[in-house]
Amino acid sequence: MINRHNSSIKKVLIGAVALLFIASFSSCSKNISFQNSTIVPAAEGNVTIKKDSNKNYAVKIKISNLAEVKRLQPSKNVYVVWMETDENLVKNIGQIKSDTGFISSKLKASFQTVTSFKPSKVFITAEDNQDAQYPGNLIVLTTKRF
Repeated sequence: MINRHNSSIKKVLIGAVALLFIASFSSCSKNISFQNSTIVPAAEGNVTIKKDSNKNYAVKIKISNLAEVKRLQPSKNVYVVWMETDENLVKNIGQIKSDTGFISSKLKASFQTVTSFKPSKVFITAEDNQDAQYPGNLIVLTTKRF
């Protein structure tokens, strides 16, 4: 009888520890939706930001219905992802890649990177060059400040 009771207590404690472990990981990540775009109205997606054990930030982006960058007016060459930091710095953090080629037939794209800067806003612009130092005027998608 005592062994069964101890076994039940162990199961409950293991379950509680597992729940706390899962909750601690989910509370460290943010999932932010992009606002509706006036440049590419059908585009939608989200940004997930998760702080890791090294105090870096993993940034993951998933987008659907993103038009080919060459079809925009004016035509551009690449979609660039920008991050505004909590210190109001704006950084080029990379180029959008599609799931199968530059922009897939399903118009899905994704992006991921790790940064030491704490993000406060993420936005995507259409640019002539992937190495742009400053964002251009063609802001395709943006989040609110978070």
